[in-house]
Amino acid sequence: MRTPGPAAYAPDAGPAYGTAPETGARETGARGTGARETGPRQEDVPPLGRRARARRRGPRPFGLRTRLVFAFLLVAAVGCGTTAALTYRAARSAILEQTQNTAVSAFRQQVEDLNITLPLDEDSLRDRLLHIARQGKPRPWRVYAEYGTLRVSSTDRPTSTVLTPELRARAHARETTPHTSFQRVVSNGTPYLTIAVPAVFLTEAGGEPRPTGLVLYAVMELREDEANIEAMVTAARDGALPALAIALIPALIAARGVLRPVRELRHAAASMGRGRLDTRIHAKGSDELADLARTFNDSAAELERSVTELRRAEARARRFASDVSHELRTPLAGMLAVTEVLDEDAGSLDSDTARAVRLISAETVKLAVLVEDLMEISRFDARAAELHPDEVDVADCVRKTLGSRHWTDPEQVHAVLDEGIRARLDPRRFDVVVANLVGNALRHGRPPVTVRVHAEGGSTLVVQVSDRGPGIHPDVLPHVFERFYKADPARARSAGSGLGLAITEENVRLHGGTVEAANDPAGGAVFTVRIPL
Repeated sequence: MRTPGPAAYAPDAGPAYGTAPETGARETGARGTGARETGPRQEDVPPLGRRARARRRGPRPFGLRTRLVFAFLLVAAVGCGTTAALTYRAARSAILEQTQNTAVSAFRQQVEDLNITLPLDEDSLRDRLLHIARQGKPRPWRVYAEYGTLRVSSTDRPTSTVLTPELRARAHARETTPHTSFQRVVSNGTPYLTIAVPAVFLTEAGGEPRPTGLVLYAVMELREDEANIEAMVTAARDGALPALAIALIPALIAARGVLRPVRELRHAAASMGRGRLDTRIHAKGSDELADLARTFNDSAAELERSVTELRRAEARARRFASDVSHELRTPLAGMLAVTEVLDEDAGSLDSDTARAVRLISAETVKLAVLVEDLMEISRFDARAAELHPDEVDVADCVRKTLGSRHWTDPEQVHAVLDEGIRARLDPRRFDVVVANLVGNALRHGRPPVTVRVHAEGGSTLVVQVSDRGPGIHPDVLPHVFERFYKADPARARSAGSGLGLAITEENVRLHGGTVEAANDPAGGAVFTVRIPL
């Protein structure tokens, strides 16, 4: 009795086995019987921490170090998982291929050695099946035979539910050369390898094999192989966790190497922010971080050079303004004395001459005010302005300021003063503050100008000056305290020196306070001074 030639294997069981002439079998895989072929499970990488806000100088749970370590471990985990998956697939295929090759080859050989006569005797066939079952490799088989309506097996059950109709159909196919077929199936959670070998006979030596109608089946459990595969997966998983733990060490070392120049850069930037423009970073190596350090050093050197030049230019400008102001004081004093005499005699001069005399007198007074303001600003710039505080009654100080400048008409200036507020102020500088704000409101706003004085929360003195004019354009508000700033660039000259509000801000700052400009919703501009009591 002859059996068909080589076995046909499922796609994942490796290459075909044997010689070509008798390999007409259609290969069937586990998917044909509902078995699920699953790849290795990749263990989820446990999260290393939640993103959290940290204090500015405190540890950052998800800072750059954590992200670098996490990325390193993620790459290591992906590498381990990929390697484990490929190794699992290759090892699984090798294990199943070895089992299948051994079982199919041994079963086909047993069928080839089978000598039977037709018609079949049921008892004799059962004895032969028991003999074949005992010869099973690599593990015992359960052998079944089908011949027409005859069903015989090596067990107490003549048929098996593990054998599928598809496998039977391939074994009984008559349109092709008889061949060996196999399937891997899962029944009730147990994996099996099923093999079908049709018995054939030769009509003449070297002739084509002809089917006898007898088909023998072998059923072998793959539980041991699956257990070996599961053990391999468990070993790979258990080995991956220590590998990741070991990978944490080079991850921390690499993160430290990356973060060291970043920390140095942060400290250097903070040092430069505090004014130390000579700060530099020690750059070594030739990587990107070293290039960054060198670029920072070059930028810092250029910034230091530019700032040094600007400071020198600023110092020269301050010195020039101070020198010019001092040089102009003496001739201006003489000019003011002369203009006072001319003003007294202007009434006796003709109209054109009197107009010219009064114009010269007014312009000389403006020039004198400008010179005094420039000298005051130069003192602020040189940090030479001094505060001479004294405990004063704020309401009395405001009244003296208004009275000395003849701003006593209620239709022009209206004062709303809370009595009994005492504060430590420099009377002269506080007088300049109130006078500049009220004068600015009268020149650029519309009367009546209101001056309010009150205490806020018992700890802050508030002086508020408001007018009924059109207010300040929103684009101008951020610049009102800048020196020589003009809201209308087309206006060549202003009524004042252009330094009044800048001097006001410096005087208020010298008292430790603040001054703000805003627009009243009801109309007009509002200047608010706050000074600690």
